[in-house]
Amino acid sequence: MIEIYIKQLTYIVLGIAGLSLLIQMIYYWIIFSRLSFFNRKKAQNDIGNPPPVSVVISARNEYLNLERNLAILFSQDYPDFEVVVVNDCSDDGSEELLIDLSRIEPKLNLVHIRQNLNFFLGKKFPLSIGIKSAKNEFLLLTDADCAPVNNQWIRTMMNAYRSNTELVLGYGPYARKSGLLNLLIRFDTFHIGIQYLSYALAGKPYMGVGRNISYRKSLFYKNKGFTSHYNIPSGDDDLFVAKVAKKQNTRIVIIADSRTYSEPSKSFSLWIRQKRRHLSTSKFYSFGVKFKLGLYAITPLTFYGSCAGLFFLPIHFAVPTSMLAFRLINQLVIFGSASKQLGEKSLWIFAPFGELFFMFFTPIVAFTSIFSKPSKWK
Repeated sequence: MIEIYIKQLTYIVLGIAGLSLLIQMIYYWIIFSRLSFFNRKKAQNDIGNPPPVSVVISARNEYLNLERNLAILFSQDYPDFEVVVVNDCSDDGSEELLIDLSRIEPKLNLVHIRQNLNFFLGKKFPLSIGIKSAKNEFLLLTDADCAPVNNQWIRTMMNAYRSNTELVLGYGPYARKSGLLNLLIRFDTFHIGIQYLSYALAGKPYMGVGRNISYRKSLFYKNKGFTSHYNIPSGDDDLFVAKVAKKQNTRIVIIADSRTYSEPSKSFSLWIRQKRRHLSTSKFYSFGVKFKLGLYAITPLTFYGSCAGLFFLPIHFAVPTSMLAFRLINQLVIFGSASKQLGEKSLWIFAPFGELFFMFFTPIVAFTSIFSKPSKWK
């Protein structure tokens, strides 16, 4: 009798492993392969001459970043653009720096917020003020700590527009530094990038990143901006995109000239705080998005767990070993191609280890975020 139960248990565990593997292969080859093998040739917009663009940045106490990165923005090779900077109650000398710059740089459109509006969370209010102050229909949003890879950033992002395009999603990686923390941050960003860019290519866009995103001002007004989630600290990028993005109005850009690079957190505590903020936003995703992302996150756990169990059950060790090897090969193929697409050339090698780390790290951070207070500014 015991042998029968063990045999049945073996079939059940094998079935869980097989089903989990099948689901993962669907994600890899039906969804993520769209990005991995995407034709990233330079595009040319079909909306006529390059349209005037407003680059919008909201900044609080970002003196060093503004001093370093605004020069790169002002030097963009584009015929008609402005840089709107919203100085949100800074007390680190940013205001003086920006006022001095405004005297010599005609492209700078400077907006000051000198009263701290505590009833608004995050940067949505200053960002909304910046968008309303923008002179142009086409907006390009980034952060003060982000630097375009070169002077072709605006042109490359704008070239993605078509007559029916209202939203363009870019990729914003973190600068490569030494150390384990930097590797984890870059892999996490890369892995998230694979997901949201792939789903956008599949006609199911659900998020973007505020470090590198463009949309029409009319789209912002038509959907009443961020008013539906003003009370949430983050979400000016992902929740807004989830609300307004459609298959027909959304495009992506991933060629090298379109990227903006950010400085990564220098301590685990700062990074964990950032992860908590992002994870607190995900609970406001639609049920469909949460189901798809949740299934993708859970099936590696069920796969590895069931494969580990098979090694202790009466089945030849070659079965779980072959399944593990098969999944690893497919993962490296998809992640390897995606890493080339996104300019993260070495991260694919780290994929198996990074996946195992975040398999346990993310649920722990999500659980602890329940007991943490939300930060009021990004």
